[in-house]
Amino acid sequence: MSTKYFAPHGGHPGQEQLLTDRAIFTEAYVVIPKGTMRDIVTSFLPFWEGTRLWVLSRPLSGFAETFSQYIMEVQPGGGSDRPETDPEAEAVLFVVEGSATLTVNGATHELVPGGYAYLPPASDWVLHNRGADVLRFHWIRKAYEAVEGLDRPDVLILNEKDIAPTPMPGTDGKWATTRFVDPSDLRHDMHVTIVTFEPGGVIPFAETHVMEHGLYVLEGKAVYRLNNDWVEVEAGDYMWLRAFCPQACYAGGPGKFRYLLYKDVNRHMTLRPAGTYGGGARCT
Repeated sequence: MSTKYFAPHGGHPGQEQLLTDRAIFTEAYVVIPKGTMRDIVTSFLPFWEGTRLWVLSRPLSGFAETFSQYIMEVQPGGGSDRPETDPEAEAVLFVVEGSATLTVNGATHELVPGGYAYLPPASDWVLHNRGADVLRFHWIRKAYEAVEGLDRPDVLILNEKDIAPTPMPGTDGKWATTRFVDPSDLRHDMHVTIVTFEPGGVIPFAETHVMEHGLYVLEGKAVYRLNNDWVEVEAGDYMWLRAFCPQACYAGGPGKFRYLLYKDVNRHMTLRPAGTYGGGARCT
């Protein structure tokens, strides 16, 4: 499978350009269009060399609260020997440009475009760009929700080109999902998948569910229903949805419409603020 994934390259628009763009922030969803991912909005992280990033989402109280998502940009020779400073954070990495040398628990792997890595919390991992080209990858982070009686998930190193998409029943293959994790494996409390629509493919009802979403458009274009609005999106755009935001879409063609999708799964709903019990006394 030959696939080209969209990735931002920064820069700035010229002074002659109009301000008009498609960025939207509402109580139910956010759309961050590719044109807003410029040099001026990049961030930096401790212990990363030759690296900048675009923060697409982060936990916000009253909005989407379970995850953060970055697009990392690592120059040749850059990377980190201490990439994650939170021992409770699990991660998914997905490479869209360049190549990454990832060492996890003593084993070294080369990730090329389409490469996926699941890293459980407290993994001993480092990542460097040993290649000649700039490395760009998505980094999705979540505080792992451990469950007594369930082991933590294993490290997974995969590539989407080696995984057959699972068609949605009754769609003649026009809507399919590439799954990196077995949906029946309840050790996992998040899934990151790739959803593919053929031209004209649709989600024919307003999905309304408890899962939060981050959707980064890897390829193509569509019109997406978000809460009460129909919004046009294209490769490089990011949609960030809180729980229960109604959603549907029509793939616009002429090629496939594909996006990287995050959702939280497989856990009871939290009934009290973290670290409290009953009337608010802190657990000891």
